[in-house]
Amino acid sequence: MNIKKGINLIKRLTPYNISKGVKYLKHFGLKEFLIRLSDRTEPEEVPYEGWFEANKASQETLAYQRSHQPKEAPLISIAVPLYRTGEQELKQLVRSVRAQSFQNWELCLADGSGEGEDASQAERRHALLKLCEQKDPRIKVRILEENRGISGNTNAAAEMASGAYLGLLDHDDLLAPDALYEIASAIAANDGPDLLYTDEDKVSEDGSRHMDPNLKPDFNPDLLRSNNYICHFLVLSARLWQKCGGLDPAYDGAQDHDLVLRATEMADGIVHVPKVLYHWRVSAASTSDNPLSKEYAYEAGRRAVQAQLDRLGIPGTCERRKDFGFYRVRYQVRENPLVSIIIPNKDETETLKTCLKSILEKTTWPSYEILIIENNSTTEEIFSYYREIDGRNGIRVVYWNKAFNYSAINNYGASLARGDYLLFLNNDMELISPGWLEEMIGHCQRPGTGAVGARLYFPDGTIQHAGIAIGIGGIAASLFAGMKGSHSGYLHKAQLQQDLSAVTAACMMVSRSLFLEVGGFEEKLAVAFNDVDFCLRLRERGLLVVYDPYVELYHYESRTRGTEDSPEKVRRFQQEIEFMRTRWESLLKKGDPYYNPGFSRARWDYTLKSF
Repeated sequence: MNIKKGINLIKRLTPYNISKGVKYLKHFGLKEFLIRLSDRTEPEEVPYEGWFEANKASQETLAYQRSHQPKEAPLISIAVPLYRTGEQELKQLVRSVRAQSFQNWELCLADGSGEGEDASQAERRHALLKLCEQKDPRIKVRILEENRGISGNTNAAAEMASGAYLGLLDHDDLLAPDALYEIASAIAANDGPDLLYTDEDKVSEDGSRHMDPNLKPDFNPDLLRSNNYICHFLVLSARLWQKCGGLDPAYDGAQDHDLVLRATEMADGIVHVPKVLYHWRVSAASTSDNPLSKEYAYEAGRRAVQAQLDRLGIPGTCERRKDFGFYRVRYQVRENPLVSIIIPNKDETETLKTCLKSILEKTTWPSYEILIIENNSTTEEIFSYYREIDGRNGIRVVYWNKAFNYSAINNYGASLARGDYLLFLNNDMELISPGWLEEMIGHCQRPGTGAVGARLYFPDGTIQHAGIAIGIGGIAASLFAGMKGSHSGYLHKAQLQQDLSAVTAACMMVSRSLFLEVGGFEEKLAVAFNDVDFCLRLRERGLLVVYDPYVELYHYESRTRGTEDSPEKVRRFQQEIEFMRTRWESLLKKGDPYYNPGFSRARWDYTLKSF
């Protein structure tokens, strides 16, 4: 452990954190606990406190917003369920709403009396609420005769709302002063979408320190099944709130997750506002700081995801992961589709042997064929091996005698494939996951899915590929490259099923019919970016590109092709960069919708952008 890590750890050694650490140790076991501890104490490349101060709305900006309100801005109601809320927390919450630079709001507070609460405490809170009402007519208060739970109390607050939009705010959290202005501006700019959400962070109990930012992607349905990444600040149109029927008490503890899952199914327009506009207060009793405090909530979240699968008629099962509040969905395969595994090869007998041996020994899916696309090999050894394997174990060897062109070779292989699904695979791969084909087919059979990719490791166990982000390093780059494979990365994203802009074709599955419909790989991209371009063309059609970390392989990268150091190869690479810049100019300027603009484009590990 280096000095910075040691200092960070010492700062966290409060009695509360020590107690929490012991509980985590029991839950995860020593090895997994140490990995998570290392992640938590890793020094920030760009410290968040400074980043937050540099990126929050300035006083000048807020003054401008107050004097330039969005035209035809709708009334935004904010529903808050109160339950034994402390006076200081309540004052700070109300103050954060009244400080909004946007003026057309109302605050609806429903107070559910807490059983066992000191009567004088309730009286003081009720007196404070009455004072708030008197001070600002935009504040509405309702004292409930009994506690209805978080869902029931929230629904009671929403019943008072008269706005065209409804935002949900927890009773001890805070809104940034420009939160409603940014929401109102996004409503106007996007023709009145049904659902909007923002980025968020955590704030210390005394409100003095900001930490743990959650900089989110645009709408990401697979990530939403893996974790309620949307969470706060959530704003729904009144129409959508009514259609959803409010919060469902059956999912208390994960009521927001259930609501978001249902709402996104019905929403006409979903908009992400990529600014930190919500501050989730950390306290010993809240899940923001102590996930062990509400374990029942994670089972409710699992049930909420399972309910969505059942509602949509998607055969699958949602399971809890060891990390609290995170889930895995196993999609069931229908019928018995044939998979064609397409592997280009030039020489490298031992490399190909390793690849095929791992497939034949570990694959549990019974219905597959393997096409080896031979391209200009020169050794007798490889041709001898071809004669040994051709026609056995579902393997066919076919020949492409033209110059190397990854796109053309794979397009040729696809034209000869018999399978319902095509799995493009490099020859320098070694399979780790026995159920890989079932996992990938399950995704590909879902309506709206274009392609699915895998998590790949270098031989030393570090990550080679965990999905691809557009714009990093100029065009695109693999996420988390070089990170230890045992680590999960920013908010566990290296280990979660999610939708991304692209995945590598070193291991990528797509249905044969869709591959042909899209036109296959772009043959002007002979070596680089052909997989990225293919995925982006799928995305243009509104299809999802899924990263599935439960499909794992070793990737002994570029053994066959060699290095890109000759003048001819460098020139070709530059031409392919220019091709991508021209074809995808608009996307490159706008930015990857799945990679928040608050992250650096010089790195590929969700590091904050320098301020």
